[in-house]
Amino acid sequence: MRIKDLREDADITQTELANYLNIKQNTYSQYENGHRQLPIDALIKLAAYFNTSTDYILELTDEIKPYPHRK
Repeated sequence: MRIKDLREDADITQTELANYLNIKQNTYSQYENGHRQLPIDALIKLAAYFNTSTDYILELTDEIKPYPHRK
């Protein structure tokens, strides 16, 4: 997963993202380190936060731009 790279590129702390997701910092750290699976709802929120797609976060694509919104 790319959440650590996205966070560091945006110069954001784990605590800030944990607060955004309404979780504890150590839980977020476990997501970044692969010790705990990232829940789908958190994945979606992080994709929106970083303005990217869930596929990019999951390393299924190298295209960082999000998909177009449905009309």
